[in-house]
Amino acid sequence: MLRFDESGARSTERTYASPDVAAQRREVLSLLAPRPGERVLDVGSGPGYLLASIAEAVGPTGAAHGLDPSPAMNALATARTDGMPWVHIDDGDAVALPYPDGAFDAAASIQVYEYVADIAGALSELRRVLRPGGRSLILDTDADSLVWHTADQELHRRVLAAWEEHLVHPRLPRTLAGLLRRAGFQVTEQRVYAMFNAQLAPDAFSTRYMDTIARFVVGRQGLREADAAAWLADLRARSDEGDYLFSINRYVFLATAT
Repeated sequence: MLRFDESGARSTERTYASPDVAAQRREVLSLLAPRPGERVLDVGSGPGYLLASIAEAVGPTGAAHGLDPSPAMNALATARTDGMPWVHIDDGDAVALPYPDGAFDAAASIQVYEYVADIAGALSELRRVLRPGGRSLILDTDADSLVWHTADQELHRRVLAAWEEHLVHPRLPRTLAGLLRRAGFQVTEQRVYAMFNAQLAPDAFSTRYMDTIARFVVGRQGLREADAAAWLADLRARSDEGDYLFSINRYVFLATAT
């Protein structure tokens, strides 16, 4: 699993500040459409970017709750939402939400459930804390949607296989609609959001993503530091030659608590 200690949390914060992730966040906020006075939960709120936007939307007559198991992430989220007393940041786990039944009008969870072993239990908990008719938005990635142009395809395959070890459910979107229905939701919409980089720009999502992957895979599935360095060099060479392409799909599920 990825480590979300202080260093890992800061790295995630920098990635989430990239224009690519900011654009995704705007799409999520538009689809969730939090309204003034609503009570909204962000499961896995991380450094608090989405939580802060939710808080601005619901305003002081509403409530925005962020939940994350990482103290380092919660510290960043607390700092980011300073001055918003209607924001509450809680230490907790997606499979045991520390809230009463029907506490929220809406909930979002972005790139979280793919890390949760008991996905059925986590979705049942999400349903429990939403009022009847409450809405949820879940976004997760299918690992097989990743397209990245490399010259050394075999090394690339090995790196991605090792990278998958940071996930519990690397292909969760394929089964998520059925899991939501069995947890007591009506799935109202499914769509795809593509993260696409045609250049290896300094602030591109894939620039930080490749560095995170390279750090993680060393020592896994026989990969050495030299292998990770060679993989990075391959990607940078594609950029130098004007031959760079990166794309990955995030799958968005909108559902209503029945």
